[in-house]
This record gives sequence, C-alpha cells and structure tokens, in this order.
Amino acid sequence: MLRIATLMSILALPVAADTAPVTYTVEDSFENVTFALESAIVGAGLVIDHVSHVGTMLERTRADVGSDVSLFTGAEIYTFCSATVSREVMEADITNVQHCPYGIFVYETPDAPGTITIGHRAYSGSMAPVNDLLSGIVKEATAAE
Repeated sequence: MLRIATLMSILALPVAADTAPVTYTVEDSFENVTFALESAIVGAGLVIDHVSHVGTMLERTRADVGSDVSLFTGAEIYTFCSATVSREVMEADITNVQHCPYGIFVYETPDAPGTITIGHRAYSGSMAPVNDLLSGIVKEATAAE
C-alpha cells in the first residue's frame, strides 16, 4: 500500500516544477519596481495576500547557516489570487487549487545593482489563464510589450 501511495505522490507532482520561470529585467530601482508591481496588482482589481521578504530573511540567516554569500540586495514575492481566473482553472481541473495563491517575484543582486528581475512560474495547459494573468501584471508593472 505504501508503494502505491508513494507512486501516486510522485505522479501528482506538478509539471510546472521543471519549467523555467517567465522573467523580465528592467533598469530601475528595486523600490520603483516593487511599487509598480503593487500598483499593477491592485490596478487589476486584486488584493495582495502576502509579501514574502525572502531577501531579508536570507540575509538575516546567512551566518546562521554558515554562508558568506549575499544573494540579493532585495528579493520579495507577492502573492494574491483572482476569483475569476481561479474559478476558471479549477473548473477545468480541480487539482489546480494547489497553485493558489499565485506569486510574482522581484529581485536585485549585489553584482547587478539597478537591474531588477521580475517574473513568475510558467504555467500551461489548464493553468494557461493564470500564466496570462501573471504575465499581464508583470508587463503592466514593467511597461513591457
């Protein structure tokens, strides 16, 4: 029985896990890009559920885990959900609930100050509407075409 459960767990892994994220880079300050992202999310009629301050956490715990590498000068993940898009993708496949809330990440690295990367996971299939939503928000935030 345990073997069947293990096999089912492996088969249930999301396909998107092996897919490279959708990313854009912009030349601006980290603060300007995160403000533009917040504005684009709210402007799309969505509510930001949570902002994860990943960069701050990694820097704060760097010495505790025995590292001397500063990964980011800023890194945040914004999570939110869309009732309309979520209903659409979950009516197509109820297990798409595993992907909600959706996230958009923003980061700047010490070796490239002023170059900000912003992006999201790449979705396909029944999750394609989420991909469209996230890409639209990122393009709005970065004024990308």
